[in-house]
Amino acid sequence: MAIAIPAVDNWYEERDTGRQFRIVALDDTGDTIEIQYLEGDLSELDRASWDQAAIIEIEAPEDWSAPFDDVETDDLGYSDPDLHLPDTDDLTLDDVLEDEDKEPY
Repeated sequence: MAIAIPAVDNWYEERDTGRQFRIVALDDTGDTIEIQYLEGDLSELDRASWDQAAIIEIEAPEDWSAPFDDVETDDLGYSDPDLHLPDTDDLTLDDVLEDEDKEPY
């Protein structure tokens, strides 16, 4: 009954429930379709379920990023100024020297 052909990044609507989702991945070997609903929930359909469902292709909703509104750019790691290097302010010479270079006490 599905009218739409599944394609990654396209938006669809389940006619029975009115829920909107986009396809995030197609697994041809497992014959599954991974989807993300507009609310952010992730799910998976097998090809048989897709074919039996009343699904139509739609335009991307105006506010399709709504599930991610509370995510700041910093949370994604794009502007993280910390290079995740060790803090060298508290190091002693013994911390820096290799074991074989240290004087026995």
